[in-house]
Amino acid sequence: MTYKTRVIEEFSLPLPITETARAIAQKFAAGQPTPEKVEQVRLNTLAVCVVNYYLEMIGITTDITVGDSWNPVVRLAADVADLEVTDIGRLECRPIRADQENCYIPPEVWSDRIGYVVVEFDELLREAKVLGFIQTAATEYIAISELQPIENLCDRLSQLQQPVEVIHELPRQGITCLSQWLENVFDTSWQTIEALLGSTQTNLAFSFRRNDNSQETSSQHHEASVRRAKLIDLGLQLAGHSVALIVELRQVSPQKTDILIQVHPTGSQTYLQPLLQLIVLDESEEIFLEAQARSADNYIQLQFSGKPKEKFSVKVALGDVSITENFVI
Repeated sequence: MTYKTRVIEEFSLPLPITETARAIAQKFAAGQPTPEKVEQVRLNTLAVCVVNYYLEMIGITTDITVGDSWNPVVRLAADVADLEVTDIGRLECRPIRADQENCYIPPEVWSDRIGYVVVEFDELLREAKVLGFIQTAATEYIAISELQPIENLCDRLSQLQQPVEVIHELPRQGITCLSQWLENVFDTSWQTIEALLGSTQTNLAFSFRRNDNSQETSSQHHEASVRRAKLIDLGLQLAGHSVALIVELRQVSPQKTDILIQVHPTGSQTYLQPLLQLIVLDESEEIFLEAQARSADNYIQLQFSGKPKEKFSVKVALGDVSITENFVI
């Protein structure tokens, strides 16, 4: 008994060749320039259909029509039998005849494949057997004895389908021009502190940290300043409670603006949700400053200075949900 016979007996999987598969294979093979090419395209197409049938049977989603084997131009020019596994990659489905001990893997399919499945056909194309698979190929011929059981293919696909961390980034807002605030021009979403937080919170301490010896301290009364607040809703992460994003700016000089960013609870809430983050991103979207609420913080804040036309973003985040506001000074 040869090793190939043992492989077939132990873990090969007989599968039907459907009438639909036969019709597609006949259509693709028709019009090929040589008898050899007719045979190649017919077997390649049947192999793809058989593997597709198997994957559908075990609940793996595929898209049989997007592969090169379904492209008439590529099919004519190359020896391809690929099948797209949705969100994972392409399997190469290689046919062999029942009397063959080795399977041919064309060099053009040695890359851009997540694996190679070998399908055996009898002489009259009445039956197909999925013999097994290998993960990679670097030679034109592989021995049937090198194949792994087809059942292991599921493990291979599971390994490749790595879990993707989903960050629920709410829609990014249009850019807010802060220089317009100094001219009393505001978008309607930016409200006064009184309108958003109520008169009881109008005396909140908005103070820029300064060096007492700074020359700027003596000229504070010449500085133009303004502040506005915006409601930020992170949905279910805040259990239905929104927060207020407050931005205050002071134009220290034509070339320098001090900016204070705060996040406050709204409504009847006294404290912020623990682990709520306030993040300032620079123009390249790298983190510039960040703060995080603790269990009894009634606000968090960040302070920095910028130049005219400088861009930055402010992100408020909790868990995997965030919202970003974009600004230009």
